Amino acid sequence: MHGRITWESPSNIALIKYWGKYGDQLPRNPSLSMTLRQSLTRTTINYQFNSQQKATKLKFLFEGIPNPDFEKRLLKYLVRLTGRFPVISSLELEIISANTFPHSSGIASSASAFSALALGLLSVIDELSGEKRTPESFYREASEMARLGSGSASRSIYGGYVVWGKTDHFYQYNNLAAIPVNTAIHPVFQKMNDAILIVNDKTKKTGSSTGHALMETNPYASARYHQAHQHVIQLHDVLTLGNMDRFIEIVEQEALTLHALMMSSQPGYMLMEGGTLSIVNLIRQFRNDTKIPLCFTLDAGPNVHLLYPDAYKTEIVDLINRELLLFCTSNHFLDDGIGPGPAKVTNQE
Repeated sequence: MHGRITWESPSNIALIKYWGKYGDQLPRNPSLSMTLRQSLTRTTINYQFNSQQKATKLKFLFEGIPNPDFEKRLLKYLVRLTGRFPVISSLELEIISANTFPHSSGIASSASAFSALALGLLSVIDELSGEKRTPESFYREASEMARLGSGSASRSIYGGYVVWGKTDHFYQYNNLAAIPVNTAIHPVFQKMNDAILIVNDKTKKTGSSTGHALMETNPYASARYHQAHQHVIQLHDVLTLGNMDRFIEIVEQEALTLHALMMSSQPGYMLMEGGTLSIVNLIRQFRNDTKIPLCFTLDAGPNVHLLYPDAYKTEIVDLINRELLLFCTSNHFLDDGIGPGPAKVTNQE
């Protein structure tokens, strides 16, 4: 039996940061993210089932070019999944992947890549077995699968605002899979934009995996984990009540805390750059002067995500073009915002 399945899945930007993990890709603290709309990975899986085959065969192409390093990572990932889904060992796979955004742009490419892959693999598995899952069951399983490839990928399985990680305040959230925020989101947060300002598009000198590992000896780790628990509870309420001022306070504190944890690690390191700090200061000055509710967040790198309600797009784009692009590589930014989540591509032409 053979076939082809394609999924598109977005990246996400963490508002409450996941930083520190243990065991089988489990988070030390809960996180809350906003799923993006335009920053997508499109993954096609061509598969051939052979019951006599004992080990997965894999060919991986990224944007039409073989990528041996990522292919090795994918093969290890598939082996991990074989314990849960033995059929994977009987598959010959050609996986073709491409992004709508540039590499090292401040967008979590592993989140979109592994979420698209998990959704595609689970579709293949269900197609071969004939299993008819409910949508809820399908997406929960896909979120668990995605987590094993990249923790943040578990959140990209859903659109809107998503929580991953156990918290005592909300019984429904857990460490195994992400779950969408199930309260009514205030209208002001339903149309949020994310202008991604690319300060440096080079590969980071210190990767996120190293950063997570360094949290095990970080002297501020326990205080950080407590803070993250409190911020998830508070931001959950903010998203329901529409309290933009508190949203800005929490999101910016989270961004700066993330980078403070990097600097206070042993050894310490810094991923913010001069351009990052200049943009942050200009954003705060603009907000002070105009009272327009925009704020920044940072991923684990130098690039800046500028978050704001869609009603202020004209003013914010003008600010970016007038003052902020000066600090951006190639003098451009990525225009994104909150999105509905992944989609299966039915037209394969």
